[in-house]
Amino acid sequence: MKIAYYPGCSLESTGIEYHLSNKLVAKKLGVELWEIPDWNCCGASPAHQSDLFLPIALNARNLAIAEEEGLDVLAPCAACYNRMLAAVEAVNTDEDMRAKVNDAIGRDYKGTNTAVNMVEFLHDKIGIDKITEQIQKKLSGLKVACYYGCLLVKPPALTKFDNPENPQTMDRIVDALGAETIVWPYKTECCGGGLAISKTEVILKLTNEIFSMAQASGADCLVTACPMCQLNLELRQAATEKEYNVKYNMPVFEITELVGLSFGFSPKELGMHKHFVSTASLLKEKQFA
Repeated sequence: MKIAYYPGCSLESTGIEYHLSNKLVAKKLGVELWEIPDWNCCGASPAHQSDLFLPIALNARNLAIAEEEGLDVLAPCAACYNRMLAAVEAVNTDEDMRAKVNDAIGRDYKGTNTAVNMVEFLHDKIGIDKITEQIQKKLSGLKVACYYGCLLVKPPALTKFDNPENPQTMDRIVDALGAETIVWPYKTECCGGGLAISKTEVILKLTNEIFSMAQASGADCLVTACPMCQLNLELRQAATEKEYNVKYNMPVFEITELVGLSFGFSPKELGMHKHFVSTASLLKEKQFA
């Protein structure tokens, strides 16, 4: 299997552990990740809040390059994925917009391909059976809160791949790895990633609510499929603990880190030592390292 791979602006920097684990897991599953050459930023939240056309054109360019190769795009970041779907929708429902976009990007984007996120790709394109065939080490005893965030499954008119209020695809993957997925009500609550710099007090409130509920539900860790969510939740955890006089010390894994761990890759190979919240004690406690 071959798919266009869009790392976006974070996977080779703040989300490097996601990038490393994605590549290792893909190779193990026999998937060729064709990185889009000369890809550009998706614009994320700032672009579409300031200019409705700009993010459509930015994402259409990346999609057009993949379309020329006959490939759909794997966008591991929830924000990138969401913006790409919006571009596909805009181009396919408005001929004038398509003409305007193509003029701006200097390509003939027809809108024949689409974007998938990492959870959707693993669950729907690879399949649970193929994932379980590669498992060398069950993640028994690990209690996981699956955190989808707000951009992976919403708005449902765009994403469509799972229930927007109680999604289950990531849970089924984690269950297949042998871990225990907890039932909790904050799966799709926003972590406030877009406000990380401008409204820190809002971030601390949101992250405290997420970690508090995960801890109360018995989770050892969170797992997500977005480098923005992962970074925000871990980077702000210490400040949240100080602000609310609590202690969480709860790692936030990317989905392919847990998949890769069950496939037999070492925590170091998967980049787990690069987390802002140390994973070492939890991995040692569960005898995964």
